[in-house]
Amino acid sequence: MKKLLKVALVAVCFLTVGNFAKAQAKIGYINFDGLVQQMPEFKTVKVQLDTYQKQFVDQLSAMNTELQNKGKEFQATQATMTDAVRTTKQAELQDIQKRMQDLQTSAQQQVENKGSELYKPLSDKATGAIEAVAKEKGYNYVINTAQTQLIVSPPGDDLMAAVKLKLGLK
Repeated sequence: MKKLLKVALVAVCFLTVGNFAKAQAKIGYINFDGLVQQMPEFKTVKVQLDTYQKQFVDQLSAMNTELQNKGKEFQATQATMTDAVRTTKQAELQDIQKRMQDLQTSAQQQVENKGSELYKPLSDKATGAIEAVAKEKGYNYVINTAQTQLIVSPPGDDLMAAVKLKLGLK
């Protein structure tokens, strides 16, 4: 009886260890940013975002030119101004500076939002392809190497080639 119990216990241990070995996660990796940058749509999106950003740069440049010109004019005529006019001109210069700062802050936020909006379809497409390849190859987890430095990584777990093939990239 004791011998049968020991044999059963050993058999259960072997089954448990076998199931544990099967349950280990398979981990792959890919440089997500590198993949997105290789997509043909990336160049179009980048041009659109650069064009959008240039609008704000041009506005800021015009405001800066206005500030420089008014500043030089103020410097040149400051000695002959009355106190009331001098105070008004200084307030005007400060107002231009504040508007520039506000525009810069607003522009930065708007460009970030536009970038997120434009890059989202690319990101979704790349993520879908990565998920499909991971499922096909049996990977439980895929790590983005653009955000994490892998110290040791076997070449077999790099999914870049398979995902590029899935997306039709060379």
